[in-house]
Amino acid sequence: MAAGSLTALCLLLAAANAAAEATSSYIVHVAPAHALPAPRRGLLSAGAYGSFLRAHVPADVSSPAPTVHYSYAHAATGFAARLTGRQAAHLASQRSVLGVVPSVAERPHTTLTPSFLGLSPAAGLLPASNGATDVVIGVLDSGVYPVGRASFSADPSLPPVPGRFRGGCVATPSFNASAYCNTKLVGAKFFYRGYEQETGRPIDERVMSKSPLDTDGHGTHTASTAAGSAATGAGFFDYARGNAVGVAPGARIAAYKVCWNNTCTSDDILAGFEAAIADGVDVISISLGSTNGAQPFHLDTTAIGAFRAVRKGIVVSASAGNNGPRETTAVNIAPWFLTVAASTVNRQFPVDVLLGNGQTFTGTSLNTGTPLGATKLPLVYGGFVGTQFCEAGKLNATMVAGKIVLCESSNNARTAKGEAVRIAGGVGLILASFDLYREQAMTDAHVLPAASVTFVDAVKIANYIATDGSPAATIASGGTAIGRSAPPYPRMASFSSRGPSRHAPEILKPDITAPGVDILAAWTGANSPSHVSTDTRRVEYNVIAGTSMSCPHVSGVAALLRQARPEWSPAAIKSAMMTTAYNVDSAGGVIGDMSTGKASTPFARGAGHVDPNGAADPGLVYDADAEDYITFLCAIGYDAKQVALFTGDGSVTDCSTRSGSGVGDLNYPAFSAVFGPGKRAVTQRRVVRNVGGNVWATYKVRITAPDGVRVTVSPGTLRFRPWRKTQEYKVTLELQENLPDKHTFGAIEWSDGQHKVKSPIAITWPPATGKIAQL
Repeated sequence: MAAGSLTALCLLLAAANAAAEATSSYIVHVAPAHALPAPRRGLLSAGAYGSFLRAHVPADVSSPAPTVHYSYAHAATGFAARLTGRQAAHLASQRSVLGVVPSVAERPHTTLTPSFLGLSPAAGLLPASNGATDVVIGVLDSGVYPVGRASFSADPSLPPVPGRFRGGCVATPSFNASAYCNTKLVGAKFFYRGYEQETGRPIDERVMSKSPLDTDGHGTHTASTAAGSAATGAGFFDYARGNAVGVAPGARIAAYKVCWNNTCTSDDILAGFEAAIADGVDVISISLGSTNGAQPFHLDTTAIGAFRAVRKGIVVSASAGNNGPRETTAVNIAPWFLTVAASTVNRQFPVDVLLGNGQTFTGTSLNTGTPLGATKLPLVYGGFVGTQFCEAGKLNATMVAGKIVLCESSNNARTAKGEAVRIAGGVGLILASFDLYREQAMTDAHVLPAASVTFVDAVKIANYIATDGSPAATIASGGTAIGRSAPPYPRMASFSSRGPSRHAPEILKPDITAPGVDILAAWTGANSPSHVSTDTRRVEYNVIAGTSMSCPHVSGVAALLRQARPEWSPAAIKSAMMTTAYNVDSAGGVIGDMSTGKASTPFARGAGHVDPNGAADPGLVYDADAEDYITFLCAIGYDAKQVALFTGDGSVTDCSTRSGSGVGDLNYPAFSAVFGPGKRAVTQRRVVRNVGGNVWATYKVRITAPDGVRVTVSPGTLRFRPWRKTQEYKVTLELQENLPDKHTFGAIEWSDGQHKVKSPIAITWPPATGKIAQL
């Protein structure tokens, strides 16, 4: 048994000893020889593996009786079941079972952005792809709210739904499928059994709709960002007014509701993948992930489902996570994911904080209702009146009434702080951003006049409160500002999760960045824009931020490319985006990082900012398929049993036959290497395919070497011919000197005079102390 499998079994046994009769939800991966065949159409019945489970759990550990709530054949091979620790451990020890993995709870992680991306109906990728009318995007999220939402209306010009799509809409008392679904919204399904197993009780339908209907807002926002129909007069009250349209306005949307009350369980997510693959979607957009860091690939059920999808030719675009700016926080990092970071656009919602001493600090917020006015009001610090974090019920109402309160950021929701201030009688909120966020303050739809300011500005405001005998302030909103010369854009969001990859640092992650800050898109009518329960406002559009917002932008671009270049694989589509991404901001400098105030690195922005029109004609692509990913899994040390979790077929992978390839030899459009004691040189191999119009093209390389590293590319010239469309080359990276920094970066660029095919280089070595970085 492999060390990883033995460790997993030991963990299951330990759990069994700790709580023998407690039950939890597990995903059981069945060996191919014992698997149920995938139906030619549709899905296995939920309890299809019931007899397998009964046959493999002996009587002495069968109490309480285990139950199956999902069966998988497309996204995985096996089932999800409610088991005790002893039952799970027993199943894991069976030859007919490849692995038993606990289901974990994951979390969900625009009018302007299509034009910001350079998409125009007049020229470029948008008309070349016909808006992706022949493409279906499957959105795994919190559902969809189509009621009265123009973003999900059927454009009369849309042709019939692609015949290969086999999905549809599930009707419930709260979801009128015949009224809500059309040639735009072509699928709507929901998966809730995992959530009910997680909570131990049925869904409360007074709070959430047990249907595809989105009562949160997140899924509606992401779906409309990717492929929403054009809508005139969109905006959040008077903010961001204009015409809203998705990145791929002709693409069809299939919504798979897998998130409930901000919780998305592994078994529900896998069920969503199962349905999306069976339905025949072309792109899967998944804006959710672990909040506890990336899991090893064989324990990451989302990665397994994504592998099965990519093997079917489906592009899987996933959010990198919102746990930045610390290193190794990126999730959804398996190389078959298209992993998306978040950055800003050229639009802001400025709010000024005017202090009694004449100082002014500009923050951000979406203030609605009656403004405070020019008269300055008493200003207090939350820490002096009950709680610096402005937690509900902890503010002294006598000391807060009629005042503006300065609050610090913490784990309680930002908008909940404003609600706590309002309940205590306060009239305004100044919210300090996290110190780690440095230049970024978060925009929210607060329930009272508010301003979010950077940590540095908050410290200055706090000093004023502490030193002035009668501190006072007011808050003045500045509306919507577009195209301001300062600061430059795009900039990497501080919250955007960073690389290097926790489990395969030789694969650069994230892959790319896209708009993810203050994005306007459709919203549910069943929830307020603030997520505060007492907020009675209901809006058709909302402005929110996160890699959840950047991911569907890239999903939309993938849909456009899928139709414009139908012969391209998911890896080729990712390659086209990465090698044509740009790394220069509006001021001509390297894309900045709001968490440092300096230039960002590829561990923040990946290969750069997506450029849809450039991706339509990349010149060269780096391709890869399931066999390449299997070789990668062998290279990181997986055995045949672990690889079978991903492949799910009856073949046995003999990794010894693939031993000639290293982890860094995966045909990826980027280079990443880790040096250490005794390892000062690395060679990585790549193959590129000419997809440009000139079949006789000659490409020459240009190298920007990372500091302290010699880069050699051989050969330095690639000559293509009609009969020789692919060329191989190798890159050797040699450490020349020990430098105090842990990382350094460079790039290589192939050019034929028309195309520039760029790949970043990331180097990691031990810091000056001589200790190897823990990746």
